[in-house]
Amino acid sequence: MHVTIIKGQADDMITICRADGSVASTRFPKKGPVPHDAVHLIVEEVLGLGHGFWGMVAAGHDPDEIQEIAKAAGHASAKRATPPGAEIVELIQAERIVEAAEAALWSGGTDAAGLRDLAEAGCGASHVPLPALSPAQAQEILARVCAIRDDWVPAAPGHQLELRWTLS
Repeated sequence: MHVTIIKGQADDMITICRADGSVASTRFPKKGPVPHDAVHLIVEEVLGLGHGFWGMVAAGHDPDEIQEIAKAAGHASAKRATPPGAEIVELIQAERIVEAAEAALWSGGTDAAGLRDLAEAGCGASHVPLPALSPAQAQEILARVCAIRDDWVPAAPGHQLELRWTLS
């Protein structure tokens, strides 16, 4: 699946071309120095989470409907502090690791152990186990997110980030 993220002024745009030729697109607000959904792709790819956000999009779900799917399956939040349905466990795990990677960027950085600690706390609060996350994988996530930041932050609106989703 081919993913293009286009930098905008107030929000960014994602265009997706799935392996079957179907296309989806959405806009999303800026949420830090790098596109949130690019961090998702990195985390899910590095950890082999085929049923996270991008796996659901590859399977045909519209990006805009995934939040509602998660809510319907019992996504844990402050208002719903119960274990989620099995069908969204990887989605929640990915989200918590993405948040840990973003926190590392926003705070000026952390190391692999710090990323793992943040992710473990987030997963615990969401009633999901932390997936296997080795120090090498945590370091790879941080390095790839920082590489995108270094390209994305100075780029002008209209800049495109081209990514590939290869997990099925």
